[in-house]
Amino acid sequence: MNRKKILLVDDDLKNSMLLKRFIETAGYDVTYASNGKMGFELYKSLHPDLVLLDINMPEMNGFEVAQAIRKNDRRVVIFFLTDRTDKVDRLFGFSLKGNDYIPKPFYPEELIAKINERFESDLISQEIEYVIGDTIFRPNLSTLTYRGDTHSLSVRQSEILSILAQNMGKLVNRDAILNAVWGDASYSNSMALNVQITYIRKLLTDKTVTITSLKKKGYILSSTKELN
Repeated sequence: MNRKKILLVDDDLKNSMLLKRFIETAGYDVTYASNGKMGFELYKSLHPDLVLLDINMPEMNGFEVAQAIRKNDRRVVIFFLTDRTDKVDRLFGFSLKGNDYIPKPFYPEELIAKINERFESDLISQEIEYVIGDTIFRPNLSTLTYRGDTHSLSVRQSEILSILAQNMGKLVNRDAILNAVWGDASYSNSMALNVQITYIRKLLTDKTVTITSLKKKGYILSSTKELN
């Protein structure tokens, strides 16, 4: 099994090196960045499974890095590691889709336990698949497989299709999709949803499967096989 990749972004060099070695001993590959800007650049080239983010850093702070990451990537796990423990900061961190908010100081063993638990949960969820007509949709792998051919979906396409697949044969409100995937139902995001639905339809080459649009209401994912 491939080792999980972790990106540690923190301007406290001494403590970060100690933490880096501790996490590596637990079986993970760790890359270190000493400021937010460097961390974001490394994120783009490394494609880590988990990002550990301090908040108070030069160049870009941790909140800014998380915000930049979440513009296009809702899948990578983000843990904030910080001495900013005010309720407002914690709520803001979670509003940026942070997966955990760990106050400093913390025991390294506690962090390792949280990392292990997170990856074990992801491993279980990778087994989830939806049968849509004759197509197999694996949301955590972002793949559609039909008659031996596999197509890859983008993260957002996978998130949209997951919502539709969970409600197979039922109308899913546009605003519900927009709020779940983009965070708000603005006009620009609504236009982006239209584009993504078009791409998903092209990737669904199974002729028994359709995504029906109901103007100003939403979408229905269905298959003629379900009616037989």
